[in-house]
Amino acid sequence: MGIKKQPNADISVEKKSENFLTLSEFRRELGVPLILVKKLIVWGEVEAVRTVDGTLQIAKTEIDVAKNIIGNPAKKAYLFVRALGPGLITGASDDDPGGIGTYSAVGAKFGLNILWMAAWLLPMMLAIQETCARIGIVTNKGLAAVLKKYFKKRTVMMAVLLLMIANIANIGADLGAMAASLNMISGINYAVGAISFAVIIILLEIFVKYHVYVKFLKWLTISVFAYIVAGFMTHPDWINIFKHSFVPNISFTKEYIFAMIAVFGTTITPYLFFWQASEEVEDGKMNNCKKNKTEVCSRVARMRTDVDAGMILANIVFFFIVLTTANVLFANGITSIDSAQDAALALRPLAGEYAFLLFAIGIIGTGLLAVPILAGSGAYALSELMNWNNGLEEKFQKAKGFYLVIAISILVGLGMNFLGINPIKALYWSAFLNGVIALPLLAIIMKIGDDKKIMGSETNPLWVKIFGWSAVIVTTIALVGMIIVSVI
Repeated sequence: MGIKKQPNADISVEKKSENFLTLSEFRRELGVPLILVKKLIVWGEVEAVRTVDGTLQIAKTEIDVAKNIIGNPAKKAYLFVRALGPGLITGASDDDPGGIGTYSAVGAKFGLNILWMAAWLLPMMLAIQETCARIGIVTNKGLAAVLKKYFKKRTVMMAVLLLMIANIANIGADLGAMAASLNMISGINYAVGAISFAVIIILLEIFVKYHVYVKFLKWLTISVFAYIVAGFMTHPDWINIFKHSFVPNISFTKEYIFAMIAVFGTTITPYLFFWQASEEVEDGKMNNCKKNKTEVCSRVARMRTDVDAGMILANIVFFFIVLTTANVLFANGITSIDSAQDAALALRPLAGEYAFLLFAIGIIGTGLLAVPILAGSGAYALSELMNWNNGLEEKFQKAKGFYLVIAISILVGLGMNFLGINPIKALYWSAFLNGVIALPLLAIIMKIGDDKKIMGSETNPLWVKIFGWSAVIVTTIALVGMIIVSVI
């Protein structure tokens, strides 16, 4: 693993400081994030020694070794992406085909007037996902298992069931969008495509172990860059874009308020809360992380880079999807988009073949990333609640209940596409339902993150408290506003 015990426990502090560097000092010398330094040690590329107090020290001679490994900026970027983990995957999965459909619909309907939400939601996303990751790292338990300490099992069960209903609606819409996109590109029959995607995802998630499967999920995050490229291809007026990017332009109508809640429910969505915490537990198991204070502090520091990268990427993609549909569809009078594939088709004659292909291929790639996470988050939550053995690293025979929930969730979502249930309408309402479910969950998560009895010294820092509780307040205001405009 590139880590050795300090051979000379009585080495003087002065001599140690002359010849060794802390992780933070070493990363500053290299000019790379802390998460990459730790991964270089884990991969065995850089050698470190563990001192008697549990901290890691790296010899100064290892600086040249690390510089040779990192090489040029392109290699540094590659290694950085390789070093990222649950946070990157969680963030990218936020832009699933269902989310793309929601962002496309609001971009076509309201133009750039909804664009400000990307910037305003980002600090809230960062705060909430960091809190969920902290909970997973510190407690070594998933979110549902921790929730049981606060509420009766029946109450948590209701929250988990609502989560699973929303997730299954998302899965159905995602599989339908993936099959429709495949049909548009290749002509492959819709039913064949939907069934094939469902079967492939189930088999991969059940029979490929986490340490292998997570690499597949990580590289699927590349698919979201299709929407950034498509945005640039529409030749946007950047001065006009900038004007709409930060200052809210709220219309106090039922449709606009509903759209705001749907965007909030798609962007800060409950399944990400559960998945983030559970994957931090999985990541800890995979890397044989210990629960001592030094190791926990180190993991929290690395986690922030990981979570930040994922959430920033998710919001950039959200920004560019709204930008693209507003710039092309709204500007040309096309204000009604029911799905992501509708947006792709509408872009074809207006923005060209390449923009259409990028949008359509992106739907398939993001679906392959998001569907297993949607199914997995529900399975983690229910398994933790029922005290079932769970984890994607486990064999099927040892975690049957966990894997059956995954398979059933995907199959029920698949069935929605063949039983006359409109998955797109179900998706839009599930996004709204996510916004409603998120409110109590956000408050509970922030309360747990501030609880010293559970979190010890790793309670939420001030900025997380400010933006996390801001998310609770904003959601409350939006829901109250929705009730008021509905009555009026």
